[in-house]
Amino acid sequence: MNSDIQEILRCRSFAIVGCSPRPERPSHYVSEYLKSVGYKIIPVNPGYSEILGEKCYPNLLEIPETVDAVVIFRRSEHVHPIVLDAIKIRAKAIWMQDGVEHYLAFETAAAAGLKVIMNDCIMRQHQNFGGPFGKTITTC
Repeated sequence: MNSDIQEILRCRSFAIVGCSPRPERPSHYVSEYLKSVGYKIIPVNPGYSEILGEKCYPNLLEIPETVDAVVIFRRSEHVHPIVLDAIKIRAKAIWMQDGVEHYLAFETAAAAGLKVIMNDCIMRQHQNFGGPFGKTITTC
């Protein structure tokens, strides 16, 4: 699993599904962290046109550029359709944040050749493996 985490952390662009404009929400401050350490973030939330100074898209299929990995901040029951869209856009990886678990989605993504992490925090793992660390936030 550590090698999958490290491989995903080598990706350059992350679509953040469920990204929130509210600074106290994990999806916001994790996205802000990823942006601050040099990743390209692409917010995905149908309720907003911009988050963290980046154009926000209503879903993965509307993103006009390549997405390396999809980071999911949605309730577990909403994950499988997101994974199906990630496969359609040829993402390389799925990252389900802390508390997000969907075993069928995991198996579907893995069967399609995507790297998959479930129920873990990408920010925390970046701080463990990814450096350099622009911030000292240690929990999601």
